[in-house]
Amino acid sequence: MRVNPNPLPDVIAALAQTQQQINTDLQQIASGRSVNVPSDNPSAAAELIHNAGQASEADQFLRSAGSILGEIQNADSTLNSVVTSLRRAISLGVEGANGTLNGADRAALATEVRGIQSQLISLANLTYQGNYVFAGTATQAPPYVADPNSPSGVTYQGNSGVNRVTLGNHFTLQTNLPGVQLFSSSGGDMFQSIQDLINGLDSGTGIGTAVAEVGNASNSIDAQRVFYGNALNQLSAQQTYLSGETTQDLVVAIHKGRLRTMANRPRDGANAGQTIVKDGRVTASGTPTPWMSRCP
Repeated sequence: MRVNPNPLPDVIAALAQTQQQINTDLQQIASGRSVNVPSDNPSAAAELIHNAGQASEADQFLRSAGSILGEIQNADSTLNSVVTSLRRAISLGVEGANGTLNGADRAALATEVRGIQSQLISLANLTYQGNYVFAGTATQAPPYVADPNSPSGVTYQGNSGVNRVTLGNHFTLQTNLPGVQLFSSSGGDMFQSIQDLINGLDSGTGIGTAVAEVGNASNSIDAQRVFYGNALNQLSAQQTYLSGETTQDLVVAIHKGRLRTMANRPRDGANAGQTIVKDGRVTASGTPTPWMSRCP
């Protein structure tokens, strides 16, 4: 057998390779993960990046859902206030239809209804995070402005569009109803009915008819609140789903990063210097024999 007369370079190279492996093992033991840098396992690193990206996307959808939740809750609460104001106007109209009232009494009632009219304009111009909620898609300008030259006492400046937001793969949610549908629909025109009630109280005629109009408008708005209730239910279900997706992706990312198996590196015995995985964590057992002690 041929004997290498100068084994030192080979021994030094072997020592360097072993030291590098030891350093890698120690890093994996300390972190409990097999992938600490991409070069440890390129395919696993790519999968980790993919899973982390999915978790980040789900988290972004969750943040958007939280913002939309606030908008829908504010819209529903505002519509509740609108209905309350309309019921007060109905009560004033019924009082004004009483034949025993004189002109001054009806004028006082008309003044209060005008205050309700102003309040309704303010409610219809609800904003959330700088956007007008009931303006359709024209969210940068107030949808309703008082207009004494209009038969209804107001002018609508919004449009009939609706806003939608994507909150996950294949899930899009409509977030609003335009004011022209909510407050100005045929047979349920809120502002026209209120203006008719004011005119009736001022003139002493047509009060009963105006009261019925206000009642129709109130019923129409109350019925359309179902849209916001359904949107809240859908949003809540999607938030639950996204929360599960975020947690699952993070668990998968961590799980993929842990050491599952490592090639045994026996030294002087079956378990000497062997790296062992137990309960998803990495431990080392055995005492490797120093290379130099086995060199001639």
